[in-house]
Amino acid sequence: MSIWLIAIGCIAAGVVLGVVLTDNLGTTSHRVKDLENQIKTLRDSHVEYKDSVSEHFNTTAELVQKMTESYKEVYQHLASGAQDLCTTEVASKLLPASSDAAFEISNEDQESAPPKDYATKKFPNQLGALSEDFGIEKLAPRSDNK
Repeated sequence: MSIWLIAIGCIAAGVVLGVVLTDNLGTTSHRVKDLENQIKTLRDSHVEYKDSVSEHFNTTAELVQKMTESYKEVYQHLASGAQDLCTTEVASKLLPASSDAAFEISNEDQESAPPKDYATKKFPNQLGALSEDFGIEKLAPRSDNK
């Protein structure tokens, strides 16, 4: 009779242990699926955000381009009006007649521009002004044979 009690006890313990393990393993599997879904949602959201940023800057670039073209048209209108309505001397001082004159750098602007961080070179292998050896002549070592 004690063998039957031991067998029934083992079966009951096995059932309880099986239920506990199934709940724990099932929760882990469910948690992994939830995390995978969360990662997929975040990836989709990130891709959507990147597309939105790209679209925003594309639209901004187009609008700036249109604004620049409109500015050029207004400038050309003012230049032609100045040429028609003012004397040649006054018109040439106020607005240059060429279409892109306002967008070109004049010699005066170049002279007042800050200096560049590099020196122009005549030859590709020439040392620049920022080189450590620029302007330093290397002397041949003296031989002290006296």
